[in-house]
Parts: sequence; C-alpha cells; structure tokens
Amino acid sequence: MDFSEIISSIYPVPQSSADKLRRLSRIVSLPKGYHVLEEGKLEPDVFFLAKGIACAYIYADARKITFWIGSEGSTIVALRSYVSNQSGYETVELMEDSDLYQLNRNDLYKLFDEDINVANWGRKFAELEFLRTEQRLISSLFSKAADRYKSLIANNPELLQRIPLESLATYLGITPVSLSRIRANLK
Repeated sequence: MDFSEIISSIYPVPQSSADKLRRLSRIVSLPKGYHVLEEGKLEPDVFFLAKGIACAYIYADARKITFWIGSEGSTIVALRSYVSNQSGYETVELMEDSDLYQLNRNDLYKLFDEDINVANWGRKFAELEFLRTEQRLISSLFSKAADRYKSLIANNPELLQRIPLESLATYLGITPVSLSRIRANLK
C-alpha cells in the first residue's frame, strides 16, 4: 500500500501537507518474525504497514495473548510511548516479510506544530485508534466467541491463511481447541 493511500485513509490532507509527512518517512523492509515493538521499551517511531501483517501480544500466565492484528494500511504504534513517552507493554511481531513506513514521533510532533492540516491528521489518527480499541473491547466483552469468529472471517478472511491459528484463537479470546470446535461446527 502506498504511503499517500495510508495517510488519506486516516484523514485526507492537502498535497503539500502529505508531502511533508512523506519527507519525514522512510521505508524499511523487515523479515518475518522481526519485533517492530518490544515490551518494556520506549518506542520513538510510528510505523505504517505497506506490505505484510503483524500481531501485537502480551504474555499473561506464561501464555502469549494476541490482542491486535494489522495488515496493509494498519498503523503500528506503542500508544503508551506515543502519548506519554513511556515504555510500551506490548510486543508487535511481523508474521510475514514486510515493508513499513517509519516516522519518528518527535519529528511528527514538530510537524503538528507547523502545519494545522497535519495536526488535524494526527488528531484524527488518535481518534481512530481509540475507536478501534473501543470496538475491539466491546466485541470481546459482549459477543459470543462464534460470533467474533464469524465477524473475523466475514471482514478479514485472508487472516485464516496468514496468521497461525493459535494467535487467532487468543485474539478471539478463546483456546485453540475452542477455535477448532467453532470451525468444525460452522462447516
């Protein structure tokens, strides 16, 4: 996915503002298994997936719990680092060889001060991240596991081929055995 498409999907800005964002970014190619973010580290950058897929997880009771999955166009950001300059609690691992656009947070903050269109883009970016988090939380609290799975395959069927089933299971808030049962019942 092109950088301009990613920026516009968050919030359209004039071409001159998009060019400023583009000049701040650099593209990096990273291998499958690479940790873009690591738990306990302060992350000074924001990443946008141009190509590939990533999962964010934490460890709880010695289990790896996936709580976010992103594909082309998604933002990879340690919100705790981005907002409050503190180390993050998550690890984000690439599930495929990937290309990412990388922006330094401090450079981005300077641009927020200089360009109102970019500042509005940044506000919209934060609002969308908050909304996605809220939607995910509500779904996990109030939807049945089978319904969460049906929604996942309806909205993102490619994930079944691109993500290990164990990661999908924890993302859905269930065990791999429960996921197998749900899949069998739906066939």
